[in-house]
Amino acid sequence: MNALRIGNFSGFYGDRADALREMLTGGEVDVLTGDYLAELTMLILARDRLKDPGAGYARTFPRRLEDCLGLAHERGVKIVTNAGGLNPAGLAASVRKSADRLGLPVRVAHVEGDDLTTRHPGALAAHAYLGGFGIAECLRAGADIVVTGRVTDAALVTGPAAAHFGWGPGEYDRLAGAVVAGHVLECGTQATGGNYAFFREGDVRRPGFPLAEIHADGSSVITKHPGSGGFVDVGTVTAQLLYETGGGRYAGPDVTARLDTVRLSQDGPDRVRIDGVRGEAPPPTLKVGLNRLGGFRNEVVFVLTGLDVEAKAGLVREQLSDALAKSPPAEVRWELVRTDRADADTEETASALLRLVVRDPDERVVGRALSGAAVELALASYPGFHVLSPPGKGSPYGVFEDVYVPHGAVDHVAVLHDGRRIPVAAPKETRPLDAVPEAALPDPLPPGPARRAPLGLVAGARSGDKGGNANVGVWARTDEAWRWLAHELTAERFRQLIPESRDLPVTRHLLPNLRAVNFVVEGILGAGVAAQARFDPQAKALGEWLRSRHLDIPEVLL
Repeated sequence: MNALRIGNFSGFYGDRADALREMLTGGEVDVLTGDYLAELTMLILARDRLKDPGAGYARTFPRRLEDCLGLAHERGVKIVTNAGGLNPAGLAASVRKSADRLGLPVRVAHVEGDDLTTRHPGALAAHAYLGGFGIAECLRAGADIVVTGRVTDAALVTGPAAAHFGWGPGEYDRLAGAVVAGHVLECGTQATGGNYAFFREGDVRRPGFPLAEIHADGSSVITKHPGSGGFVDVGTVTAQLLYETGGGRYAGPDVTARLDTVRLSQDGPDRVRIDGVRGEAPPPTLKVGLNRLGGFRNEVVFVLTGLDVEAKAGLVREQLSDALAKSPPAEVRWELVRTDRADADTEETASALLRLVVRDPDERVVGRALSGAAVELALASYPGFHVLSPPGKGSPYGVFEDVYVPHGAVDHVAVLHDGRRIPVAAPKETRPLDAVPEAALPDPLPPGPARRAPLGLVAGARSGDKGGNANVGVWARTDEAWRWLAHELTAERFRQLIPESRDLPVTRHLLPNLRAVNFVVEGILGAGVAAQARFDPQAKALGEWLRSRHLDIPEVLL
């Protein structure tokens, strides 16, 4: 059986508007997937639904699809997307209306059963991460377009692959291979040079979206349409494999993929082969993402220019602390960002930023109280007083947390284009999720001269968020660099290089096949991205900060 060509046209809600058309016209493809959902997106859609019960899905998707629906139908390309968010039935109905207006006989199905909000009082949204077999049922029944709510990102690929090749629930190695391919595709152009540590090695001004050629045994080749921008090599695929993952076991509702078994090899220009992936039975529970209102927040950023930056920061902190003492917010966070330089030739480079963030359950405490206190200092504080923008009324912020339920607690259903409802059975076999035994370290490099230099000269990194935790995957580009990295970059050394993590649990996972170490830092993001607990609330640049830190690196590697 020929390979199934699955492409991606969206990695997040807000991705490139013309990507769907590019993927339909740029080359051969059988299925196109659009990933719209992240933890923060679910909160945004939940707030949309509060204003309009008919909302709750990604509104940009039906507009972009309508422009390309005829082209997709003409070329026989299936489209699978989780843009349904909190309301997959609503989005499916919208797509049907578009098809009717265009006079196209398009069969639209959807998947439901993930919404557990009514079982979690106080939650704005509570959704289980479903697997790919509901999608597979829709496609097997002849659907042209499948809309889902909360499924795992990789399910957008495992579902079509299972439908095409006839895989059943117990074919773990094949499913695991598709999960790995799906994880590479899910973030769109991050697999083709976007956000890549070594971005200067190719033209990444407009990266093309990725494709996976999936084979019946679960192996795949990651590539892109000919002539599209960006590039695909072992490094870009490694970077995406490490994104928002942890140890050797990558759990999902259909299968647990063993990331420590993944083998990558260059298969020609812009082609990376993935094989060797092993799979195991999924864990006995499903992850449920809960979004709830955490309270209200406000912030103001003071600009401190020229001399005496520390003293100026101290003055305004003392003044505002006194002003807010009558009704102190539940949480007050100050950050002084020293972007200033001595004897600077522009005012911007002579200035530092002092950021104040306040949070409280009461909107009034973080609204007028802060606004009034900050504005009243305009003529009564440090010399050169000004702010980037005046504080507003305060805004609600969300809190994300994970809970887990048995597979049988959800009613996973494929709703076919003709209205039939096909229940999707829970897996018959499960396996508790245990840590993979620590892999053996490679032989260390022989002793030799070293030079103080940035880690990023010999290693790449990619970082991201999972709730309140962050992961930082770091990989070496040569066997020699791996021999040094595996011994040098321990969890303790990570804590030294990233001072924020010194009092937090840091776990290191070794992935020798990828020449990589993956760090999970628990609690560094507080209550998740929506709470905006730190300067970089999704830890997107945490890996680049790590790469900029200096270590004693063997000269043979430089």
